[in-house]
Amino acid sequence: MKPSADWSPVSLGIGEPRHATPALILQALQAHSSELAAYPATAGSAAFRQACANWVQKRYGVSIDPATQVLPVNGSREALFAFAQTVLDGQADSVVVSPNPFYQIYEGAALLSQARIHYAPSVAAKNFAIDWDSVPPDVWQQTRLLFVCSPGNPTGAVMPLAEWQKLFALSDRHGFVIASDECYSEIYFGDTPPLGGLQAAALSGRPDFKRLVCFTSLSKRSNVPGLRSGFVAGDALLIAPFLLYRTYHGSAMGGMVQHASIAAWNDETHVIANRALYKQKFEQVTPLLSQVLDVALPDAGFYLWAGVPGGDDEAFARDLLAQYNVTVLPGRYLAREVNGLNPGQGRIRMALVAQPDECLEAARRIVQFVHNHYPSSP
Repeated sequence: MKPSADWSPVSLGIGEPRHATPALILQALQAHSSELAAYPATAGSAAFRQACANWVQKRYGVSIDPATQVLPVNGSREALFAFAQTVLDGQADSVVVSPNPFYQIYEGAALLSQARIHYAPSVAAKNFAIDWDSVPPDVWQQTRLLFVCSPGNPTGAVMPLAEWQKLFALSDRHGFVIASDECYSEIYFGDTPPLGGLQAAALSGRPDFKRLVCFTSLSKRSNVPGLRSGFVAGDALLIAPFLLYRTYHGSAMGGMVQHASIAAWNDETHVIANRALYKQKFEQVTPLLSQVLDVALPDAGFYLWAGVPGGDDEAFARDLLAQYNVTVLPGRYLAREVNGLNPGQGRIRMALVAQPDECLEAARRIVQFVHNHYPSSP
């Protein structure tokens, strides 16, 4: 597909943060370049783990043991994949339950562990909550790993406490592990931050975070996707084998990156400014797009999950690129068809990661495109 040469390109297709990297992170990298001369420990430094534990306490009001309940990881993508290998271990007849639509690493991690995948659909009528009740009891009995994502990708839906408690009860009944992907947790629009998995566990009387590990990243929070830095926290009985796996896996975080990460986790000023910039973009763009698309402000995250006129998300994305040089992602690419239904079909995902003026320009082009290409639409 050749994009229109009449317009400058604007990409809303990839969820890659493009805001400026905070100076304090760059300064920490420069100040600790001597760390390049030493092999890092897979468990990370005590200072790194303590910074992560301090952030969890401040953000969620939850205490974790920095020695046994937290590990550095090279971004949530790497960690989600590696964690699945330690949990599943290639055992026959294992089932992984995944939301649908979903972040594609969940599927890849399950398939390469020789597990069968069961897709639980997102329901538009329930503000894109996952229909966990659609999973049959016999599937839950075989489930060894459940992926959850809150705030969700691509929908932005946030899981309330009651939903967490439903999953905890299922985990207790069937013994499966919950891997909670929370990389969008710091981008939200109201006064109340999204509930996290560790917080939900503590509120549910599960201070040991039994069979729960949460995945957190600096990429979106601090605009450093290239730093490849995050951490996992949760059940010490799961963290220990994950550390052993990572020791063989060779995935230790470099000391220079650890120091830069400590600086990032210890500072909230840049996070507040980052969140305000996203809020500004959503406030400008969402009212425009809602005139022509089925779209509303999400609970959190930096995606708009929009229904398109005509219901053909692939054609919509293709023609928009060809005529207006704006890239969006067809929703069907983020989901799988189950029982004749693809819950992403008829929707597009737009990542509002570009600068405000670019996002606003893209929105204006989309409005013009819909008016010209779908004249019967509003």
